[in-house]
Order: sequence, then structure tokens, then C-alpha cells
Amino acid sequence: MSESESVTGAGPSGTGPRTPDELLAHLDGLGLGYALHRHPPLFTVEDSKALRGELSGGHCKNLFLRDRKGRMWLVVALEDRQIDLKQLGAALGGARLSFGSPDRLMKYLGVIPGAVSPYALFNDVDRELTVVLDKEMLTFDPLNYHPLSNDMTIAVSPDSLLAFLRNLGYEPDILDFATVA
Repeated sequence: MSESESVTGAGPSGTGPRTPDELLAHLDGLGLGYALHRHPPLFTVEDSKALRGELSGGHCKNLFLRDRKGRMWLVVALEDRQIDLKQLGAALGGARLSFGSPDRLMKYLGVIPGAVSPYALFNDVDRELTVVLDKEMLTFDPLNYHPLSNDMTIAVSPDSLLAFLRNLGYEPDILDFATVA
């Protein structure tokens, strides 16, 4: 990020990131059900596996990626899915992918590393990211994600996740990661 780029965070008119309470109120307003679970902060898939207990359903990892041209993606896949960035880039049209910086993550999604999820797209008010979902992930019900904070998890149906994304104006690319090995 250049020095001239602001890092004020995402949100309406650069007002800063929206909060988990605002996100949950948005989901309630849309009639999209969820089960909320509070827990100690989780920063990695390994943390999640160790501390989630009996939380059922699909557990996912979320990759905030960019290419050299500044295009950005949020890739959401099952937590144990092996992802080769070179092969994924080829599947996404030849992009040379790398991980976005924590500053860029805060600027566009309003979250810290460890709190990334498709629900962070609530803060991408200019719709600058492309969303890629793991096809197999969508066979799990419920799916578990952090709602803008890594000390909470919401369990949602795949239909609820897709309805949330579409309400925000995203039509996610659904990729069969089994073919991008």
C-alpha cells in the first residue's frame, strides 16, 4: 500500500468498519437465520479445531488474495482443502495471486487477520472483491463463519450464505476445488 492510500477502514463513506452487532442486525432484517456461538478469539484453522468443541457442520478457511494489478478475491473453502495459489490463479483467469496485507484487509473488509469470512464483505461497500466459494463446502449445513470478530461464530445454512452475498450485490463464483488440485 502506498503512503497516500488511506487505511481508515471499510464502511459507509469511510466511517470505519461496521460492527458485528450491525452485521447481525442486518441478517435479522433480511430474515436470515443463524446460531451465534461465543468463544475465545481464534486466529487460525488450528485454533478453531482445538477450541470449537462439538460445533457441527462445515468449517471453512478464508483467503484474502490480490494480484499485481490490484484485483482482490475472497476465497472461501473447506478448512482442510489444500489450495495451490498458482493453480487457483490459473483457474481464475491467469491471475498471479498473493495474500493481501493486514492493512489492505482492514481497508477493504474491516477485519483483522483471523476474522476473515464471507460476512466481512458487509464492509466492502464499493464491491471491490470477487467472491469464490468451494462447491463442496456448500453441501454442508450448517456452515460456520466469524461475523466480523474472531471471538464469535455464526452457523448458517448454505442458502442463507448465498442470500446474504446476493443481497450485497455479489454473485459468487462457485469453484470445484477438487479439479484445482
